[in-house]
Amino acid sequence: MQALKETNYNFDNQTGFYRGKVRDVYYFQDKLAVVATDRISAFDVVLPRAIPYKGQVLNQIAATFLKATADIVPNWVVSHPDPNVTIGINCEPFKVEMVIRGYLAGHAWREYQSGKRAVCGVALPEGLKENDPLPEPIITPTTKAAEGHDADISAADIVAQGIVALEDYRQLEEYTYLLFARGTEIAAQRGLLLVDTKYEFGKANDKIYLIDEVHTPDSSRYFYAEGYEERQKAGATQKQLSKEFVRKWLIENNFQGKTGQRIPEMDDDWISSISERYIELFEVVTGNAFEKTDYNEINNRIKANILQNV
Repeated sequence: MQALKETNYNFDNQTGFYRGKVRDVYYFQDKLAVVATDRISAFDVVLPRAIPYKGQVLNQIAATFLKATADIVPNWVVSHPDPNVTIGINCEPFKVEMVIRGYLAGHAWREYQSGKRAVCGVALPEGLKENDPLPEPIITPTTKAAEGHDADISAADIVAQGIVALEDYRQLEEYTYLLFARGTEIAAQRGLLLVDTKYEFGKANDKIYLIDEVHTPDSSRYFYAEGYEERQKAGATQKQLSKEFVRKWLIENNFQGKTGQRIPEMDDDWISSISERYIELFEVVTGNAFEKTDYNEINNRIKANILQNV
């Protein structure tokens, strides 16, 4: 199965390179070229097999939502010269991820189920069930780890530890609430509920920019709105579009990224099903038909498209 697992370019005017869990980042003087590969991660671990078309899905959903939110906050995008590439402003990232939740799902539910009634210093009411709506959206930030696992952190600790200055953090919170409201509105037009998501921000020339991806299946969780209340009343599993189904499969196969655990084997049928779910999410979220990129000569194509735009 063809997929873009990694890139290894060496441009003459390149000033640096960083390989993230999913993206390969090429640094230039005042720009960076971000290649969305087909790698997939879960529990902060990169899984051994790549997912066909996943990088294209992430890059093109992010492009759609960065454009749709540009009136709320400036973003890092300069151009999208390739289905898998974004050229952007080289920002200094804030070392936090601004996670925002409208429903009790995923990590927050697992914490709640274990008996905790606060996440990242934010109190949660008693009596909630998995996937219940929260009284109002809450921000539950995490640290941005260079390696290993990101960790929950409170707003007070972010400021107290000097990770983000108070004035900047207040601005990040304001942007986060506004972006989530816009994402919720767009999702509703597509028959979806935006359950939770995360935003990352950076600074360039003392100006805050929205960076990285926005409202993609890797950074967000969506439920189908139709039948949500009925499923919730019946205690049934919600029909969702997100990467959570991959996490659940890994948990069922005894893997949560913990020391000594072995990643279960992912066969071709499972890889194909993940790819199909990503494409489904693209089409539902954007309202557009997905046009599959050609994997023949993909490395040469990406390299040429970066060279023409940096």
